[in-house]
Amino acid sequence: MPGGLAALLDDIAALAKLAAASVDDVGAAAGRASAKAAGVVIDDTAVTPRYLHGFDPKRELPIIRRIAVGSLRNKLLFILPAALLLSQFLPWLLTPILMVGGTYLAFEGAEKLYELVSGHAKEKAAVPVAAQGADVEKSMVSGAIRTDFILSAEIMVIALNEVASEPLVSRAVILVVVALGITLLVYGVVALIVKMDDIGLRLAETRNGAVAAVGRGLVLAMPKVLAVLSTVGIVAMLWVGGHILLVGVDELGWHAPYEVVHHLEEAVHGVAGIGGFLAWLVNTAASAVIGLLVGAVVVAVMHVLPRRKSAAAAH
Repeated sequence: MPGGLAALLDDIAALAKLAAASVDDVGAAAGRASAKAAGVVIDDTAVTPRYLHGFDPKRELPIIRRIAVGSLRNKLLFILPAALLLSQFLPWLLTPILMVGGTYLAFEGAEKLYELVSGHAKEKAAVPVAAQGADVEKSMVSGAIRTDFILSAEIMVIALNEVASEPLVSRAVILVVVALGITLLVYGVVALIVKMDDIGLRLAETRNGAVAAVGRGLVLAMPKVLAVLSTVGIVAMLWVGGHILLVGVDELGWHAPYEVVHHLEEAVHGVAGIGGFLAWLVNTAASAVIGLLVGAVVVAVMHVLPRRKSAAAAH
């Protein structure tokens, strides 16, 4: 009996070591997958604050929480099962589906630019968000969650590609870890950004000397920072949407657009000290231009042409 107990304990110890190794493997794989998706994570962080502009500060954290819950729901309930099933049975469908999402992102970015150029953005800004009705918050949250869906899909597919050789169950566990980690990171940073002025105000009111001066500086700087992030968010939509389309057409067999961008990258890659940055900048700029062109076409179809037809019919 003691021998049997010792053997059982040895088996339990061996299983515990195996489980620990598996956890380490999952953690390492999740880390690699998250690192690959870092660019889209940054874009997601830049895009979200734009949806909070104009709201009562007391509503900012509840709105962020609602968007974060929606983001997690996007990843775990919709994107993860669909991505796993498609990667297992219909892997060729992932790229076209991502390209549809990229087109939507490009449209959103181009639509915001169209509103700025046409003056519609000023008309909206002239009316405080709090005075636009109770449905505005719901609408803005829904819009943020829709945009997050595309960015989350890109993050999850990039992560999935990084661990494509893993068994199905391991892939699922790794993607759950990635979804939880990235959602907490993105919306934790967003919450910190949008509440930084409140932190500054608190420091200015309760501290003295240099700390109070830093607090006053934060209060003065944060509106400008949020305005810049709003602009960055628009550019990020064009950039990510265009990049999804650029990579997508290359994977589907039309290599010419990506080859042109690749040659442009190579032309500047050799510049001493900043070649890598310049190559990234070229790729980013090319992706943004593609996003703007595709988005502009969709904006014309969705907004410009219908308005012109309505105007012509009125005359």
